[in-house]
Amino acid sequence: MVKPSFLSLYCWIITGCISLISVASLSAQSVIPYKDKTLPTQERVKDLLSRMTMEEKFFQLFMIPGSIKKGEETTYKTGLFGFQVSAGVADEKNAAEQILQYDTKENALSLAKKINRIQQFFVEETRLGIPIIPFDEALHGLVREGATVFPQSIGLSATWNTKLMEQVADAIAKEASIRGIRQVLSPVINIATDVRWGRTEETYGEDPFLTSAMGVAFIQSFEKKNIITTPKHFIANVGDGGRDSYPIYLNERALMDIHFPPFIAAIHKAGARSIMTAYNSVDGSPATAHYNLLTTTLKNKWGFKGFVISDASAVGGANVLHYTAKDYADAGNAAITNGLDVIFQTQHEHHRLFISPFLNHQIAQARIDDAVSRVLTAKFELGLFDQPYIDETKAADTSFKKEHQLLAKQAALESIVLLKNKGSVLPLDKNIKKIALIGQDATEARLGGYSGNGSEKVSLLKGLQQLLPKAEIAYAAGVPRIQASTVAIPDSVLHHRDKENKTQIGLLASYFNNIDLKGHPTIERTDRNIDFHWTLYGPDTSLSVDFYSVRWTGLLTAPTTGQYKIGLEGNDGFRLYINHQLVIDQWDKQSYHTILHEVSFQKDSVYSITIEFKESNGNAHIRLIWNHGVIDDHEIQIQKAVELAKKADIVVISAGIEEGEFRDRASLQLPGYQEALIQSIAATGKKIIVVLTGGSAITMNNWLDKTDAVLQTWYPGEQGGHAIAAILLGDYNPSGKLPITFPIAEAQLPLVYNHTPTGRGDDYINLTGLPLFPFGYGLSYTQFTYTNLFFERERIKRSDSVWVTCSVTNSGARDGDEVVQLYIRDLLSSVVRPVMELKGFQRIHLKAGETKQVRFLITPELLMMTDLSLQRIVEPGNFRIMIGSSSRDIRLKGIIQVTE
Repeated sequence: MVKPSFLSLYCWIITGCISLISVASLSAQSVIPYKDKTLPTQERVKDLLSRMTMEEKFFQLFMIPGSIKKGEETTYKTGLFGFQVSAGVADEKNAAEQILQYDTKENALSLAKKINRIQQFFVEETRLGIPIIPFDEALHGLVREGATVFPQSIGLSATWNTKLMEQVADAIAKEASIRGIRQVLSPVINIATDVRWGRTEETYGEDPFLTSAMGVAFIQSFEKKNIITTPKHFIANVGDGGRDSYPIYLNERALMDIHFPPFIAAIHKAGARSIMTAYNSVDGSPATAHYNLLTTTLKNKWGFKGFVISDASAVGGANVLHYTAKDYADAGNAAITNGLDVIFQTQHEHHRLFISPFLNHQIAQARIDDAVSRVLTAKFELGLFDQPYIDETKAADTSFKKEHQLLAKQAALESIVLLKNKGSVLPLDKNIKKIALIGQDATEARLGGYSGNGSEKVSLLKGLQQLLPKAEIAYAAGVPRIQASTVAIPDSVLHHRDKENKTQIGLLASYFNNIDLKGHPTIERTDRNIDFHWTLYGPDTSLSVDFYSVRWTGLLTAPTTGQYKIGLEGNDGFRLYINHQLVIDQWDKQSYHTILHEVSFQKDSVYSITIEFKESNGNAHIRLIWNHGVIDDHEIQIQKAVELAKKADIVVISAGIEEGEFRDRASLQLPGYQEALIQSIAATGKKIIVVLTGGSAITMNNWLDKTDAVLQTWYPGEQGGHAIAAILLGDYNPSGKLPITFPIAEAQLPLVYNHTPTGRGDDYINLTGLPLFPFGYGLSYTQFTYTNLFFERERIKRSDSVWVTCSVTNSGARDGDEVVQLYIRDLLSSVVRPVMELKGFQRIHLKAGETKQVRFLITPELLMMTDLSLQRIVEPGNFRIMIGSSSRDIRLKGIIQVTE
């Protein structure tokens, strides 16, 4: 063996090092740019976009609820924007074979594991490894098992406390983050201009300034934790009559002055990275496909760089509801072309309805790439490409649970509004011996719409029992909020014979493509019972949505012997036959009716039944109903409550309303027989406190004068029972203020404090134009005195800011919080301006006898108006400055003159 020379050994070493360096260099060069976290986001997005097929681009613009189950893997090979991940527990044993095992149980850790499994599939099993965005609802708490439920949004707004809102949002964001939720479809920053709207509870009220402040506080906490917020719904989705998603015909000035400000603040002040469109049309175009709103205004004028998503199934609404698209593909084309970025649907298979204009190049390539770039930018900003998985150890941590529960209680305490306190009946003496607590809401502890179940929900009954362990608290349910007199006839008593003479559960349904039941049925099927509401779609895709008829035939077996009331409820155009005899004939189309026929049935006897129905104009309702099993014992329950009240030292009645999405209210009264309950108990002469549960205004004409105290508690969250009890017993001084106006009667609606002046007056011939309780109203167990209004300067230039101060004194005997409210009115302007506008507020705590100075900085932004040419300017002139305890309770006034 020949030993190598020193020189050759040196050369060998050098050559080897060069080779290693070359390999390293080659390895560095081989890193795909979009996977290189050292590159700027913009470069990574550009590189990834260049590698994507059109199908892959489409699925980055498609979001759905759900998850991946075994056998579905190939369905998602082309990627997805993201999932609203369905509830379930990750299956540890079969992880390799089955991506996810569905289960009804869930906790933070199981959800984190599930999201990691889903994410692993998209990162490792799809061609480009594009991660998904797991998203969810988080209006007043994450809608997940075990998550803390805070007061509903309207209640949080009633605190008039942006710092508290930040704390609440930070807690919700933390609970979202540990589970792996990276986007929340919250908050709702629509303006509640009509309290009949069923979604008023989800909003921050009727005022754009208050809504903007609360929205910014909420959004900032999430965005600081790198969770994308999606304020909604763009724009103005409460229409005539307080009806959800009704067509909106507002001029540009109304949008700029009332409806745009919260969204502008959400984007520019809070950094919201996503916006959700509304279901409604705006000035003739669906909001989901509105070029002026989505492109001209939102993206070009406001410079919004994030992505715009539709509300669930709203893109197809252009075809089904607004009739501005010939089919779903056309609707999708219009939406994306006009500025929508992401289509939100409820099922993955719906992608077939919308993908064709992408694949057929009907949508401009630049518009598609812009939309995809916005989504990819968000995913890179979230860090999903570099760290796609959740730290499951954090999800297992529950050490913050108690802290969040205490915060939920504090939020509830500050949200509750004292509306009436005759003779200072509240707070109650803690030595009270007997309380009659009446009403379902006292034990139900309802949490409001878009809510989880809460971790340890506390009812009012439980709250009182904890604070008054020695008192006798007698409870009665009273009357239900919804008193049904009939129910849909169940399939357990309905059957028919098929063509093979076999018994089938339900009725034979024959659907005709005409309104006369003529010819051969277009389709025949079995309908298990008759309880249909066809609005978005008809009974079947083979039928017109607004021109068809149906005949249901079969047999009904009577469960008991007795007198029955049986009939139909729904749109006119129906008939009912029993044993081939026509018993109900409402065939002419007119309105909506409930018609019952009394008949004797024998137990186990079988009766022939036929229902005929026609729909010639769409929006069909039809139900086969009876009174069997329905117990209307409200008179008995009221009497029981009265007897309970007679034995008590004081009566607390817990009453509430029904509302929610697609549940608008024509009447604002307490539903069912709750008013009769209050009136009957009032007749006993006992002191009565009414505790109201609900997220919107309630009319009280029939009972308010008969009661001693009224508390508006909204939906106070999982700790609400503790909070209400604390206020009733004086452990906390109520301090909430109304973020909406309470009318005396529905005839006054819409009724808001910041309306523009009328040509004559506000009153009716038989009713005042003033509210029952005004915006900003709320009583306390103490009193506050306002003095010493002072202006730093009384003359300013248009570009100047000026400090305004006043003194507020707690002139009562109890410590308490006051919300000091600043309103401004432009006394002379080129365009009609509101009679007053909220432009500032401060929540302050004052001990009994204490005085504090309150300062407001009036900036040019607060004095701006939209002029005749739709420009935002400050016009010279006099501005009235008003400071007070509510919009109707102004304590101090002064004038500031603005010069050129």
